[in-house]
Amino acid sequence: MLTLIAIAVFVVVSLATFVIGSLLDRRSARARLLRERLASVEKAAERQPSEELALLRDEMLSEIPALDSLLRRSARITNLQTLLSQADLKTRAGTILMLCVLSGVGLALLVLILSPFPQFAWLGMIVGAVLPYSYASFRRARRFQKFEELFPEAIDTLARAVRAGHAFTTALELISNEISEPIASEFRKLFEEQKFGLPVRDALLNLTERMPLVDVKFFVTAVMLQRETGGNLAEILDNLSYLIRERFKIMRQVRVYTAQGRLTMMLLMGLPPIIVVTMLIMNPTFIRPLFADPIGHTLIVAGLTLQTVGYFIIRRIIRIQV
Repeated sequence: MLTLIAIAVFVVVSLATFVIGSLLDRRSARARLLRERLASVEKAAERQPSEELALLRDEMLSEIPALDSLLRRSARITNLQTLLSQADLKTRAGTILMLCVLSGVGLALLVLILSPFPQFAWLGMIVGAVLPYSYASFRRARRFQKFEELFPEAIDTLARAVRAGHAFTTALELISNEISEPIASEFRKLFEEQKFGLPVRDALLNLTERMPLVDVKFFVTAVMLQRETGGNLAEILDNLSYLIRERFKIMRQVRVYTAQGRLTMMLLMGLPPIIVVTMLIMNPTFIRPLFADPIGHTLIVAGLTLQTVGYFIIRRIIRIQV
């Protein structure tokens, strides 16, 4: 136990030293970033008129220069930054990673100090390390769900604006002003990207990267085809809105049909911890060997593994793509 505490203290002190040393170098890093941006602006005048211009984006993965240069080497960290952007979290991937480390170490120390079973500090470290990422994933899923609910209304607004004689790009600005979040912010980015010189096609493709939803891909494909081949855009948008609403009806029916499977999953996942807690309260001498004996530790690890596998299997069964 003393060895684990010493290792945890060493990790915390090392992280604190690294953070303090990096913060001292933040001012020079910001100056370097400004110089790079000014250089890119100066090079813009040398481009040929036929070259496509792209918006300058802040792609820093961490405000700590050393950590930022290290994280840029990993494509998975870049995907994590994309996830944070899709979840509308105003933070960077480096911050989330540090939160994961600190949360894991903190929860492990709590288990070591406060729990009667300090041998499960490793489990607390795993759970604590996963918590920040799980929160970001939850925020992302909830934002996607809200976007899908409001998306047909946005398409209807776009169709009405086109019928009223507005240009497609002007109609995008109307959507950003009239529809609530997260539709407003995403369409505002779409409008601003094409306003500042990005081709409409590229701006629409960026929308599919920010919101990788099936309905958004349908919308972008329909708009790009209409701009290339012609046709009645308002009628196309009306049909698309009707299609999305019909998909929602089918998804709600599927959700009703899979309600029993979801209830079974919740019962199977919640029953073991409830039984263990109840036995610890009512008859602790009966359940304590599970935590004190090495064979009990093996059984706990096996049980958690099987619970996790069963969760993903049941989730795959009840998750029907529409």
